Amino acid sequence: MKNFALIGAAGYIAPRHMKAVKDTGNRLVAALDPHDSVGILDSYSRDVAFFTEFERFDRHIEKLRHAGSDERLHYVSIASPNYLHDAHMRFALRVGADAICEKPLVLNPWNVDALMELEEETGQKIYNVLQLRLHPAIISLRERMQAERKTNGGRHHVKLTYITSRGTWYHHSWKGDIHKSGGVATNIGIHFFDMLIWIFGAVSGSRITRRSDRHMGGVLELEHADVEWFLSVDAHDLPDEAMTAGQPTWRCLEFDGETFEFSGGFTDLHTRVYEDILAGGGFGLADTRPAIELAESLR
Repeated sequence: MKNFALIGAAGYIAPRHMKAVKDTGNRLVAALDPHDSVGILDSYSRDVAFFTEFERFDRHIEKLRHAGSDERLHYVSIASPNYLHDAHMRFALRVGADAICEKPLVLNPWNVDALMELEEETGQKIYNVLQLRLHPAIISLRERMQAERKTNGGRHHVKLTYITSRGTWYHHSWKGDIHKSGGVATNIGIHFFDMLIWIFGAVSGSRITRRSDRHMGGVLELEHADVEWFLSVDAHDLPDEAMTAGQPTWRCLEFDGETFEFSGGFTDLHTRVYEDILAGGGFGLADTRPAIELAESLR
């Protein structure tokens, strides 16, 4: 059984990490968040040491580190705001734990280089939550695209539209601050950029066609595909059919005119990410770099 700590316990995505720790038969022993709305912890364990101040959390982790191998942290799960990921991963490695971090791993590609050096220095590892790479439908699509390329080669034409409605709170939070979130392309686009690069290969060119603080669009040239993409947090961008159905989110992916459906299957992907890491797999710094480089160039 491994011991986990969670940084960002009050965040939207934190319960998926709590569930993944429990589902894989491990223990969540400590949690940190400046906000104390973390009653969800009780659904997974009532023995979690919770802190709202990093300094006290740090002291507790040091205490565990000196208590022996059965008590020390093995992993730190990071679900904090994007701009804090780098510091929190560094903390994890320095206390002798591996880091499991949400996307985007960092905002700038040069931070990846520094983290690689720290991995070598400490002997610990950093893993990124690239859950779309473990989605059964997306794995199947990648295998199909690879098989088609072997048979007839050629380029694919891809259209990605992702609209996820957000209220005015979004722009008053860290998510609306480009220096803290990386903006729309990084905050909500990094998931899909990684997926597209994973399926269709490296980026050879890109240009922006639309840009505001609420939406962004452009064209990507990948090794095996030309991609037209549009990302938005503005409900006014929803198509009429979504508006009529009362759907706050619209996700559409088209390959050579064929609509690809992958709306379902997201419930347990974090658990699958944890299972993969604990089994000796996982996606590391080198895996996540291309999407970070792309998002930073778009910014």
